Amino acid sequence: MKKIFLMGRSEAGKTSLTQALKGEELHYVKTQYTYSEEDTIDSPGEYAESKRFSVGLACFSFEADVVAIVQAADEPFNLFGASSHSFILRPLIGIITKVDSPYANIDMVKQWMENAGCERIFLVNNVTREGVDELMAYLKEDLPHLTLEQAKFKQSLGLNEWDPLPEGVEYPKGI
Repeated sequence: MKKIFLMGRSEAGKTSLTQALKGEELHYVKTQYTYSEEDTIDSPGEYAESKRFSVGLACFSFEADVVAIVQAADEPFNLFGASSHSFILRPLIGIITKVDSPYANIDMVKQWMENAGCERIFLVNNVTREGVDELMAYLKEDLPHLTLEQAKFKQSLGLNEWDPLPEGVEYPKGI
């Protein structure tokens, strides 16, 4: 299973999502520091909310296989600017929580995530577990297994290791 790094503002639902992914009963816990477990990294919202601490997000992203921007469907503002993926050398996905909120504006949050460069966006309700199975299926997908030469070839094309080769392009013979 891919190790996922969750980042987002306070009360976006990161810790509840971690509990939902593990099948645990939801209970409120204020995340005081970055928790790194076998398959998840949960960060305090203050890291995303503060310029001084946001550099930590980039550092923790190197420990994960996939990075997720977590935003509630009723977010009043967006913390992540356009092309946020440029400082993250991992696949970037979006997870929209609290989709059942009466103040939800899913289309707006989805647009923020698309602008940030999220490759996929998941709609999740941590309480009812709606969307959790789809996210789990994504996390269980195999990571690409590349040789060093294959990775270098992809880099020479301007691709990341998880990007597919363009149509009609193949690895050179011998790699």
